[in-house]
Amino acid sequence: MIRGMEQLPLPLEGITVVAVEQAVSAPFATRQLADLGARVVKVERLDGGDFARGYDTAAGGLASHFVWCNRGKESIALDLKDPRGLAALRRLVADADVFVQNLAQGAAARLGLDAATLCAAHPRLIAVDISGYGSAGPYADKRAYDMLVQCEAGLVSVTGTPEQPVKAGIPAADIAAAMYAFSGVLAALVRRGTTGRGGPVEVSMLEALTEWMGHPLHHAMHGGAAPARTGLAHAVIAPYDAYPTADGGRVLLSVQNDREWRRLAEQVLERADLGMDPAFATNEARVAHRERTDDLVAKALGALDADEALARLEGAGIACARLRDLHEVADHPQLAARERWREVGTPVGPLRALLPPITLPGAAAPRMGDVPALGQHTEALLRAVGMTDEEIAALRRDGVAA
Repeated sequence: MIRGMEQLPLPLEGITVVAVEQAVSAPFATRQLADLGARVVKVERLDGGDFARGYDTAAGGLASHFVWCNRGKESIALDLKDPRGLAALRRLVADADVFVQNLAQGAAARLGLDAATLCAAHPRLIAVDISGYGSAGPYADKRAYDMLVQCEAGLVSVTGTPEQPVKAGIPAADIAAAMYAFSGVLAALVRRGTTGRGGPVEVSMLEALTEWMGHPLHHAMHGGAAPARTGLAHAVIAPYDAYPTADGGRVLLSVQNDREWRRLAEQVLERADLGMDPAFATNEARVAHRERTDDLVAKALGALDADEALARLEGAGIACARLRDLHEVADHPQLAARERWREVGTPVGPLRALLPPITLPGAAAPRMGDVPALGQHTEALLRAVGMTDEEIAALRRDGVAA
């Protein structure tokens, strides 16, 4: 807390979100809202719930995607194809501030859960439709999964080696759509605060990821060639790559200007003459002679272990990093020093989780709630919208709720 200031509440305290969501894009968006204080009600299918629950069992028996995207939520399991299940959902939405869905294209509209329909019925509601390719156009009904959208948005074309394009190692299209849905909700809440009206929010995975393609897309569109795939190297800067060290590690460095190159040449390569050598003195020259440039750097760093290489680069004021695997990231000294790890409750016990990257000094701590079991909150949520014990029992008996 900032000294002398009263602790502020989380910014989304009092906001209720209802989400008919699955996989990553919508669940990751609503998890951001939950971390900032919103109450998030996750509506799941009866037969296994969000299908991301079944992706793997790596997180202590739970699916790693699901644990990542669904902390801090309440789970209700309903059959939305049954009129009674859909009616129960409508009662939840009537009391909500935000509704989010990423059902297959057309499914929400068939159920009357598309943003336009819901906002017409509830003028203060903010309703978010997340889709693969948008609500219109020739791709509107095309099935959209993360890797497919990565290909359609051109990300795969610029990722990988000269010989082989590869997808990103994270669901980049899903995450891009999630973060625009998250920021779209925040913007709509601000607008509602001044106008009293909510409104629809539309986000497509293709448009979100294409926006993220900014540099290579503009490079190609406006007269340049598309940047080449260069693995860990930078397409237009040299040296900017990962180099092996004597102990089997790999150190990445980036020289951003010719002054830095001269420091690297003198203090790390121990070849001050290279600083003014016409073959290397400018970035354009170093890119033209990339193989020779990389050989010089690799020879110097290859004689050092990773710690020595990093110390020498830091001493010369050269931006550098250690190429870490995921176990090393989990033990990263910077994350540990900043106390960024917490534990969250799950159906299989506590699991480590990273604090959300939005830090609000002076506010209450992020609400990193439990990961729910399927239907864990069904009874409480139905009772909260006015259903009697007998009505709830009937829904359970008839397989409409679980």
